[in-house]
Amino acid sequence: MGAIRDEIERRLRENFAPVHLAVIDDSEKHHGHAGHDPRGESHFSVEIVSARFTGMNRVQRQRAVNRALADLLAERVHALAIKAEAPPA
Repeated sequence: MGAIRDEIERRLRENFAPVHLAVIDDSEKHHGHAGHDPRGESHFSVEIVSARFTGMNRVQRQRAVNRALADLLAERVHALAIKAEAPPA
């Protein structure tokens, strides 16, 4: 596990107290593509389930995740795929 992945996970846990969280480093799948960083940890997928998303639509959930990671997205992470959901009622 890398430092960026760990930081993403820490922030999402702090902000959303998820019941499920998976942070997957997809960087190697993008080797040679635009935005690939030779240092690695440039492309991620996130799966997160949190009660804090209750009542939010898909765009609102994604924006909330993006806000929690804003500086990383601006400075270090090129791409972030987000699957954010509220727990089933």
